[in-house]
Amino acid sequence: MISKEQTSNLIKLAVLILINLCIIFFAFYQIPEQTPAVMETVSQYGSKSSEVTKIQTRLKSWGYFSGPVTGYYGSQTTEAVKKFKKKHGLSATGVADQKTLSLIGISSSVPASSSSNSDFELLARIISAEARGEPYIGQVAVGAVVLNRVESSSFPDSISGVVYQPGAFTAITDGQIKEAVTESARRAAREALNGSDPTGGALYYYNPDKTSNKWIRSRPVITRIGQHLFCS
Repeated sequence: MISKEQTSNLIKLAVLILINLCIIFFAFYQIPEQTPAVMETVSQYGSKSSEVTKIQTRLKSWGYFSGPVTGYYGSQTTEAVKKFKKKHGLSATGVADQKTLSLIGISSSVPASSSSNSDFELLARIISAEARGEPYIGQVAVGAVVLNRVESSSFPDSISGVVYQPGAFTAITDGQIKEAVTESARRAAREALNGSDPTGGALYYYNPDKTSNKWIRSRPVITRIGQHLFCS
């Protein structure tokens, strides 16, 4: 017969073996890596890619787009996408999401460009700083001016280039660009990127109560929104 001492030793040995087996298992077992979720591809104002080239080419052949095929998603591409989406019963935004791309006949599995996100954040930030205290439509208007400059050959061809152009915006020189971005500025940035332009194509704006600059005051005024005059 097995004595109590032998039984105790066998139990201890079994526990020790079990512990060692657990250590070996966790030492060599690797948790399978999870494949990162692919973000939905979105081409929108400010995007630059071969996908945009395809969008422009297709929409041009169907009569929605009349501009040059450049691979840059500007205001003309935004308007063409809006017309296409409206024609096909989609919400007429200027964003080419997966559903829009599918209708156009473009398949894509490339993650959304981080540059588009950074453009959005910068546009929202300059709107928040430059149009603080202005009505919502006035905030959209400031965003539209930035985007109009991107489209103009007289200015840099990117949102960051326009925003940081020396002397272009007082919010850069006085540091207001660093302040917290308001939620309304984010909504205004999104609306401007979707093609809204309440300024009628303005390239400049100023507050007549706060500037005596003769050059800016000489610009032809298109409209007034809030405290700002918007000019060509």
